[in-house]
Amino acid sequence: MTKTLLSFGHGYSARALARRLLPQGWRIFGTTRSADKAEALRAEGIMPVIWPGDDLTQAFEQATHLLISAGPNEDGDPILNQYRDEITKLAPRLDWAGYLSTTGVYGDHQGGWVTEDTPLTPSTKRGHLRVQAEADWQSIPGLPLHIFRLAGIYGPGRGPFAKVRKGTARRIVKKGQVFSRIHVDDIAQVLEASINRPNPGAAYNVCDNDPAPPQDVIGYAADLLGAPLPPEEDFATAEMTPMARSFYAESKRVDNTRMKDELGVDLIYPDYRSGLQALLSEVD
Repeated sequence: MTKTLLSFGHGYSARALARRLLPQGWRIFGTTRSADKAEALRAEGIMPVIWPGDDLTQAFEQATHLLISAGPNEDGDPILNQYRDEITKLAPRLDWAGYLSTTGVYGDHQGGWVTEDTPLTPSTKRGHLRVQAEADWQSIPGLPLHIFRLAGIYGPGRGPFAKVRKGTARRIVKKGQVFSRIHVDDIAQVLEASINRPNPGAAYNVCDNDPAPPQDVIGYAADLLGAPLPPEEDFATAEMTPMARSFYAESKRVDNTRMKDELGVDLIYPDYRSGLQALLSEVD
């Protein structure tokens, strides 16, 4: 039987996974919201489904694997809101299901370490919605669910170089603030490793080995470019949007031991320095 992935919210991370699976003969249905994006997916070898809108009957009938990248909103998880019955019927036939969550479910730990066994105590609205969405997906009987709690995602098209070149990069400094991050190619290899080594019920932190202050990352990007070091700005007085400021509400170091040990993952980019060096070579 042909392995067939139904990918809800087939965006940045899912497309990276598809680049690994398609050469192996996988078929992939990917949902997107617009006709333009659907055509872009088709050009990549994906069978696009505009959702909401198109009929997903064929995708549900053929799926052997399920990936959920679409996030929840105030009404809950949009996929379960519309397709809970279909997914409940599909669940026993699936070989694997993956839900892309966020390390925001752990809340603020003032720079301390968190593991997958750390209680979920989110401090932001987005984090609370994710905790509820995880629980909603876990409630589907017989679903071979794996939860992936992603750190800050970067990769091609999502790096600091453009802002450094434009002179708009900022080094916001908040004492003790650290973030964990992950290159999109490593997300893809973690998902593939889980597909090849399923362990339903497992949750994995997906991050690199080097939690770091955000100003250090910007500084390193500037150094790679030979650009002037953006001046430091104190978080307390810096002008920031509410959304940008909210990212600084939580500080933690995310442990990735389970991801590496259980899935046998050897990170392509074990820290931001190796990841940024690779991005620069791709851009230039």
